[in-house]
Amino acid sequence: MSSDDRLRIAETFASLQGEGGLSGVPSFFIRTTGCNLRCEWCDTPYTSWEPEGEWQRVDELVEAVPSGMRHVVVTGGEPMLWSSLPALTAALRARGCHVTIETAGTIYQDLTCDLMSVSPKLSNSDPGPARSASVREDHRTSRIDRDVLRRLIDGFFCQLKFVVAEPSDLGEIEAVLAELPAVAPATVMLMPLGTTREELAARGPWLAALCRERGFRFSPRLHIELWGDRRGT
Repeated sequence: MSSDDRLRIAETFASLQGEGGLSGVPSFFIRTTGCNLRCEWCDTPYTSWEPEGEWQRVDELVEAVPSGMRHVVVTGGEPMLWSSLPALTAALRARGCHVTIETAGTIYQDLTCDLMSVSPKLSNSDPGPARSASVREDHRTSRIDRDVLRRLIDGFFCQLKFVVAEPSDLGEIEAVLAELPAVAPATVMLMPLGTTREELAARGPWLAALCRERGFRFSPRLHIELWGDRRGT
């Protein structure tokens, strides 16, 4: 973790929120680099498998928010790695911004935000056999931390966002939820795995049906549908 007022940033950009309960809302994205997990299907490998980015100060990041844009999303990588994150979120909220943090839910920090968007990683994220045994084991044993998830749910307004590859993933999701504090089904978001419009279209219908059956909320990947798998969207 960083101990100063800087974070290593992969990119910043204005777009629409593509996922979760605020899908479609104009937002400014601050994408940190660096991650403690190694999801096989990670759609931002430049923040995890091969992290890249430049150091930026908290005040520089706050000043970069476009005038008139209220919603700011701090994402990654894993932004909770950075000890300077509480200073960033406090400064953004002091400016009048609505702050969302997007996290895998394996690291806890005391900070302020308006929405904690937590995406617990399922076994469908486990690295494949082409990866080293140590990478596979580190990810498998680190991707779910129930104690951290409980603290986040108890301490913040949360949405839980699960990436779904197959219908069988629903059993794993329900097993995780059973070990956590009770949450409203409408705050549980199911999102189809995919980085192409074709993949999303193939998984979307059966996932929507599962959401109807269980009362969960379907989350699109609006940025993929609009612009494809591109940086800065």
